[in-house]
Amino acid sequence: MSSDGTRTEMKSEKRKFEETEENSETVAAKKQATENASEEKVVSAIVEEYLSDDDEGDLRVVENEFDRSRSCPYLDTINRSMLDFDFEKLCSVSLSHLNVYACLVCGKYFQGRGRKSYAYTHSVEVNHHVFLNLYTLKFYCLPDNYQIIDSSLEDITYVLNPTFSKKQIKGLQSMSKPVRAYDGTTYLPGIVGLNNIKANDYCNVLLQALSNVPPMRNYFLREENYSHIKRPPGDIMILLSQRFGELIRKLWNPRNFKAHVSPHEMLQSIVRCSQKRFQITKQGDPLDLLAWFLNSLHIALNGTRNPKSSIVTRTFQGEMKIFSRKIPSPELNEEQKQKLLKTEEYQEKEQTSPFRYLTLDLPAAPLYKDELEHNIIPQVPLSSLLAKFNGSTEKEYKGKRDSTMKRFLLTKLPSYLIFYIKRFTTNLFYTEKNPTIVNFPVKNIDLSDCLPPGSDQVDTCYDLIANVVHDGDPNAGKGSYRVHILHQGSNQWYEMQDLHVVDILPQMITLSEAYIQIWALRKSEKPAKNGAKASEQATKMETN
Repeated sequence: MSSDGTRTEMKSEKRKFEETEENSETVAAKKQATENASEEKVVSAIVEEYLSDDDEGDLRVVENEFDRSRSCPYLDTINRSMLDFDFEKLCSVSLSHLNVYACLVCGKYFQGRGRKSYAYTHSVEVNHHVFLNLYTLKFYCLPDNYQIIDSSLEDITYVLNPTFSKKQIKGLQSMSKPVRAYDGTTYLPGIVGLNNIKANDYCNVLLQALSNVPPMRNYFLREENYSHIKRPPGDIMILLSQRFGELIRKLWNPRNFKAHVSPHEMLQSIVRCSQKRFQITKQGDPLDLLAWFLNSLHIALNGTRNPKSSIVTRTFQGEMKIFSRKIPSPELNEEQKQKLLKTEEYQEKEQTSPFRYLTLDLPAAPLYKDELEHNIIPQVPLSSLLAKFNGSTEKEYKGKRDSTMKRFLLTKLPSYLIFYIKRFTTNLFYTEKNPTIVNFPVKNIDLSDCLPPGSDQVDTCYDLIANVVHDGDPNAGKGSYRVHILHQGSNQWYEMQDLHVVDILPQMITLSEAYIQIWALRKSEKPAKNGAKASEQATKMETN
C-alpha cells in the first residue's frame, strides 16, 4: 500500500511540474507576441506619418499649381482686337515655324517658351504674359511658365481652329441672319471679304466662288474628311488641301473677331505648289488658276481617273463626245482634196472626253463705230453660245498645216457646271478684250438640247450661284476682278471685290462682262414612298 501511494504522489508532482513549465512558455510567447505587435504598430504609425507628410506636401504643390492655372492674374491683359491668326505661323524674330507661340497681348508670334527663347524674352522685356501655342492650342503664362486653364479663352482657340459638326453644316443652307464679329461689324458667314495683299484679286474671286459651292464647302468644313489622306514623302501638294480647308472654315466661321479674312497661307501654298506660276505680286488669269487648282486639288486628294474618286470630280466633272474631221489645205486643187477626203485620216472620228468647265466662244466684236461715233457694245444670248454643244454645230480649229472641224455633244451633266466665256485674245503685241454682253437668266437654263436624244439624264436645268466679272483694261495689272455670289440661306445676291462686300439686285448681274460662271443643277424632288402608296390607295378607293 505504501509503495502504491508513493507512485501516485510522484506522478501528480511530475504532472504539476509539466503544467507550470507549459504555462511559463505560453506566457513568454504571449509577451513576445504583444511586444512584436506593439513594435509593428509603432513602425506602421511612423511610416504612415512619414507618407502622409510627403503626400500632403505633394498635394499642396498640385493644389497650388492647380489654383494658379485656374486663376491667372493676367487674363485681363489679353487684347482680342490685336489677334490675327490668318498669317503664316512663323516666329517674328527667327522666322522658324517650329514651336511657335502667339502673344495674346500684342498678337506677335515668337518661338519657344524656355528661359532663352524669344517668347520668354518678349514677356520679360515688354511685360506681356499670356501666350498661345499655335499647334497644341494650349495657353501659358510667361515667365512663370505654367499652363492656363480657363473656359473664357475658348473663343480664341475657335477663331484659330474653327470646327463644325454635321448638324451645323446642315444649318448653313438655311442661315439667313447676319452675325456680329468681336469688332462690332456684322457679316453673313460665307459672304466675307478677302484681303488683297498686292495683286491677288484674281485668286480672291475664285476662292470666294468655290467656297460657296455646297459640296466643296461641306467636304472641307470637316477636317476628318481629308486629314487621313497620305501622299508620297516630299510631296507638297498636300498643303493645298490643308490650306484650302482652313480658309473655308475661316470664311464660314460664325464667331470671327473681324468681318474679313486674309488668305495669306492659302496664297503661299498656291505660289509654292505651282512653282511660282501664280504669284501674289502679279495679276494672273482666273481661268488658268481654276484649271490648275481643280486638277492639283484632285491629285492632292488621291484622285484617279474614276469620276467618283474625289470631291472635285464628283462636283464638277461631266462628259462629252467630240466628233472631229480633218479638212484638206485650201491650196490643193479639187482632185487632190477629193482624194484626201477618201483616206482614213480625213474621216470623222469620235471620242469621249471628261470636262470640268465648258468654253463658250463669243462672236467677234465690231471693228467700226456707229453713226454717232460711239462704240457698239453687242449683245448675245447665252442659248446661242450653248449651241456649240448640241452635236450639230461645227467649229473650225486651225493648225499649222491642217484645219480640223469639231462638233461637241454633252453626254453627262455634272452637279455643278462651270462656264468660261472666252473674252481675251492675245497676240505678239498686246491682249484684246471682247466687250460683248452675254444675256442670261439667273435661274432655270435648260441644257436638254445639248444632250443626245433618248438621254437618261432626268435633271437638265441649272441656276446661277457665282459669276466672276472682269472690269477695265485687259492687259495684266490694269484691270480688276469682282464676283457675284448667291447667299442661299437668304436668297440674296452679293457683289464682292476683295474687302468690299455689298448686296446687289440680280438684274444688275446680267449687265456685267461675265467671265467665269458656276451653275448648280436643279434637282427634281422625288416623291416619297409613303406618299406614293397613299395616292395608290386613294385611287383604289375612288375606283371602288
